[in-house]
Amino acid sequence: MSHVMNTYARLPVAFSHGSGSRVTDTEGKTYLDGLSGIAVSTLGHNHPALVAAIAAQAGRLLHTSNLYRMPQQEQLADKLAELSGMEEVFFCNSGCEANEAAIKLARFYGHQRGVDNPAIIVMEHSFHGRTLATLSATGSRKVQAGFEPLVSGFVRVPFNDLEAVRAISEHNKNVVAVMLEIVQGEGGIYVADLEYQRGLRKLCDENGWLLICDEVQCGMGRTGTWFGFQHAGILPDVVSLAKGLASGVPIGACLAAGKAAGLFKPGNHGSTFGGNQLATTAALTTIDVIEKENLLANADAIGKLVRDGLGLALSGVKGVVGIRGQGLMIGIELDRPCGDLVKLGLEAGVLINVTADKVVRLLPSLNFSADDGRELVERLAALIRGFLSS
Repeated sequence: MSHVMNTYARLPVAFSHGSGSRVTDTEGKTYLDGLSGIAVSTLGHNHPALVAAIAAQAGRLLHTSNLYRMPQQEQLADKLAELSGMEEVFFCNSGCEANEAAIKLARFYGHQRGVDNPAIIVMEHSFHGRTLATLSATGSRKVQAGFEPLVSGFVRVPFNDLEAVRAISEHNKNVVAVMLEIVQGEGGIYVADLEYQRGLRKLCDENGWLLICDEVQCGMGRTGTWFGFQHAGILPDVVSLAKGLASGVPIGACLAAGKAAGLFKPGNHGSTFGGNQLATTAALTTIDVIEKENLLANADAIGKLVRDGLGLALSGVKGVVGIRGQGLMIGIELDRPCGDLVKLGLEAGVLINVTADKVVRLLPSLNFSADDGRELVERLAALIRGFLSS
């Protein structure tokens, strides 16, 4: 019997090694990876530049803590600021930690403005993490159930509904921020409309609120731009990052700009492991490879190839509700629960995921090739057709 706490419904497979978009299990079977560790393995598996950089840094220094300067951390903060237009960066270890930092920053901002009970507008069907504050912000009773009392200070509205946010602005004087996933990943791959994003930016400016963009899953090139908010041409006040930032080495980041910059001072927030030498080296290497291999354009092109291919292959198939996404965040919604497709995919040698009960979620690595994309379409379309006809 395993002594690992039973917090995951794990699939009956263990992987021993991988290369590119393929992983091999302990029995020697190889799979096409359409999930990349839930949007984490940005460069696929065993990328030579990443392997070399991690090995070299491990041979020098792994960790010293944030009691001291770290040149790699400073370089990564500078690079993220350059790519995003943001001004400063706090490093942590995960997405929920990055969102915790964003929530704390918003509350701190509110108190600086004399708001005693600051509130943050959040969206239905959102997912921001599993810590007490982030699960309270999350729009899922399944995630929250059993962990009451929840953290107060969140006001929930429908996603992509600007009028609902405007209505709150007219009567709730405690609101200090809006927290938005540019693409709702766990919620079923729903993309925030560009005009909605621009409208939120305008409302936040008019009311003196912070606009927080949770890009934990969609950031770092996954949508075809470095950050999802760049499609709308806006600049948030706060951005959270994690999953794809270091291609599998745990790291998170909370970026601030404008009226959110300069708020935190020593003692307001911290992290023992956050942004250590190993993690920031992996992140710097990830960014370097994305740039050198032109992976933003690749994510855009291969994402379109997969969406178009699935649209053609599943056209007229009864039970397919729709195919949506941006870049290499792709969802195929069916008219029924389809969790069984994950095990069927394993049997067929392809790694996929189902979220929101009825949505097949694809999150391939940013260096997924056109041949990989066509193979994924062929295998997945056959799986879906077989599942819906059974």
